[in-house]
Amino acid sequence: MTGSRDDREQREMHRAVRLRERREERWKQEGERPIWQNLSMINVLGWLIVTPILIGVLLGRWLDRTFDSGIFFTGALIFLGASIGSYLAWQRVRKESDR
Repeated sequence: MTGSRDDREQREMHRAVRLRERREERWKQEGERPIWQNLSMINVLGWLIVTPILIGVLLGRWLDRTFDSGIFFTGALIFLGASIGSYLAWQRVRKESDR
């Protein structure tokens, strides 16, 4: 049982080392990313997080007024929007880091 776990861990380590080597080689070829690319990424991440939260606020406020439920739907949908936005941002950062 531990043999297969050790093999799996070793494969994961080899994959991580190869990924690191590819990134280093790409950095040597391309150099540092331009500042505009970094600023663009910050902008995209901001919109990916804020947009679902704002949609949650607007939809929650409408539902709360419709069902006269205080802030029940607004709170739940803000949380849901923040969760979705965080997931989307995390996926985007992972995609960028795998390049």
